[in-house]
Amino acid sequence: MTIPMGIAIFFTMWWIVLFAVLPFGVRSQHEAPDYAQGTDPGAPVAPKLLLKAAITTGVTSVLFAALWWFMEHQ
Repeated sequence: MTIPMGIAIFFTMWWIVLFAVLPFGVRSQHEAPDYAQGTDPGAPVAPKLLLKAAITTGVTSVLFAALWWFMEHQ
């Protein structure tokens, strides 16, 4: 696998894993005891995007390493 192909595969895998991780632990403002008036009740209270990006990077790194190993050793 070439470096540009590896970067492209990692980037694609990262976005797919991010969309899988985004819904975890999200509470809408409708579920919260108090929320800002004038906002959408379905908006998340605290999305924790940096934590989810870190989790996504970790999961993607493990998956990419497994894919790389499989492609190199088949």
